[in-house]
Amino acid sequence: MSEFSTWSLLVLTLPTENATARMRFWRALKAKGCAVLRDGIYVLPHTPEREAMLRELATAIGESGGTAHLLRAPSLDLTQEQEFRGLFDRSDDYAELIRSLADARKSVTSQSEAELARLLRRLRKDYETLVAIDYFPNEATTRAEAAWQDFMAHVDTVLSPGEPHSSERVIRVLSRTDYRGRTWATRRRLWVDRVASAWLIRRFIDPDARFIWVTSPEACPPNALGFDFDGAAFTHIGERVTFEVLLASFDLERDTGLLRLAAMVHALDVGGPAVPEAVGFEAILSGARERSADDDVLLEEMSRVLDSMYTHFAANAKTTESGGSA
Repeated sequence: MSEFSTWSLLVLTLPTENATARMRFWRALKAKGCAVLRDGIYVLPHTPEREAMLRELATAIGESGGTAHLLRAPSLDLTQEQEFRGLFDRSDDYAELIRSLADARKSVTSQSEAELARLLRRLRKDYETLVAIDYFPNEATTRAEAAWQDFMAHVDTVLSPGEPHSSERVIRVLSRTDYRGRTWATRRRLWVDRVASAWLIRRFIDPDARFIWVTSPEACPPNALGFDFDGAAFTHIGERVTFEVLLASFDLERDTGLLRLAAMVHALDVGGPAVPEAVGFEAILSGARERSADDDVLLEEMSRVLDSMYTHFAANAKTTESGGSA
């Protein structure tokens, strides 16, 4: 531990005549993750933002008839540093969350989509609330994150059945002019590979593409070009995900911006080398999918995100090339 932390301390007396105000302040202190040193003394690791929040709370307590004093102090020594940090250990809270995820997992397949969406929103709120007050992440943080990602993957499997398996076949280079104005079909409830592939199709392969979102691979119409499910015209081949297969099929692999996007899609869909932008893209897609159950709306919204990311990747590639040749 290279240096000691600085702490914000709130010393308070809550109003005695106003039970509603007392409860409101207790809840606010708990929601911000304040630790209790003793009755009436609360502590947080100092940041300007947290101190500003405590200052606002102190003012509100004073206006409600209580008293509050805000102090700032560093740990005196290693023993005190460890003692104060220990007050913020979220291991028990994370263990309870992991038990909740395990219990919820047992009922996922028996719930309707609406019920599952409500369950997911509740658990996501519980998880994100806990992460927000985890000021000193440790192994318990890592275990909880893994459990959350595993639960999300399980829910996605239930909501989006028919995830494709890799096949072994030759990828032929096709002419884009032969694939204009076609109907394309994939599984509903778009996720990373499907939404990126749909964007790629409309942006670079078939500007007049019409999309339909099927409930299962078996529901794909015979006249539609399927993608990202077993038996589809375009799906996983070897180590390539569907987005990468489309790049190879339509001779788009020389576009460095698309290759950077492909690396991100691959990492999110089947794993692989980390791509810094992947976490942000997944978070945006997850939020967009929670806000809308309409895949047409989802594709429109995520297409703007993918347009921006493609522009960013392409510009970076040109800058790198220019710097390398200088």
